[in-house]
Amino acid sequence: MIPMTGCAVRGRRALIIASGVLCFMSAAIGAAPQAKTPAGGNPEAATIKNPVPATPESIAAGKTTFSTMCASCHGAEGKGGIVLSVIEDRGGNQPPDLTDAKWDHGSSDGEIFTTVKKGIAPDFFMAPFDGRIPDADIWNTVNYIKSLAKK
Repeated sequence: MIPMTGCAVRGRRALIIASGVLCFMSAAIGAAPQAKTPAGGNPEAATIKNPVPATPESIAAGKTTFSTMCASCHGAEGKGGIVLSVIEDRGGNQPPDLTDAKWDHGSSDGEIFTTVKKGIAPDFFMAPFDGRIPDADIWNTVNYIKSLAKK
């Protein structure tokens, strides 16, 4: 076996990430049509209360889920800045910085939970994670994301 250089490893990693994003998007696009995710927040989702207290244990569990399921698009620290060519080619918004005060789809726990669970319709540049991440783990991830807010 020939050892891979740093560039080859990064290129392979980028290819794997892009393939994963394409799989998620393909599954989401093939799903039943859904209403467009409201920009500026979702009043119905905003009423959903987080049943999981933001304890250190919950935040740590959320960080684990975030690291494996979210960091490839939102960055290891949730600061975004990762350009996904599949989104760029279709004119979509790139994964945002989750540490700032700007939340296009609402910043309440319920809105974040709903965005993760249902994805962002109609294009699903953020695919739904319903069925791939248990609800309790999504709530832990919400607690982790909220802990990232810039102070």
